[in-house]
Amino acid sequence: MKFFVVNTFTGYEFKVQKLLEKRIESEEEVKKYFGRIIVPVERVWKMRRGKKVIVEKKLYPGHILVEMEPNDITFRIINSIPGVMRILGTKKRPVALEGEEIDDVLDEISRGSEKLSAEIPFSEGESVKITSGPFAGFIGVVDTVYPNSEKVKVLVTIFGRSTPIELSMTEVKSI
Repeated sequence: MKFFVVNTFTGYEFKVQKLLEKRIESEEEVKKYFGRIIVPVERVWKMRRGKKVIVEKKLYPGHILVEMEPNDITFRIINSIPGVMRILGTKKRPVALEGEEIDDVLDEISRGSEKLSAEIPFSEGESVKITSGPFAGFIGVVDTVYPNSEKVKVLVTIFGRSTPIELSMTEVKSI
């Protein structure tokens, strides 16, 4: 069996995965042609309403990986699923991922599920409002972002001078 990249409508990746799994389960004779169906995701944390929330972020939006035997039956089943645009390759001959390519993708997926990375909500030069602490209510400009320690350095004008303040990402919000 080989892995093929299936192009879906963006946001329909999990729906296509479930529909395809359901279709394979309902047709006993095609189970032997299919293997794993993977939506490549990684776990990231992001700020929502001032709280740190862990979410799954798609590595390749609009694409899923399907392990299958390349034949007319499997291609017909894939293309009949609502939300599927096409199997990547030419119109007459879809192209499978090579061994090294799929190994790289699977490694990236496993690294993304093991480590928890931050989705940085701020960029340097962006105006932010401090939401808590002694400087709550002050407006400043992001000078430096420290993603590993989940902190930002914000330049706040106090008594006519620009003063750097290091804050947690949970203590500031974009304006």
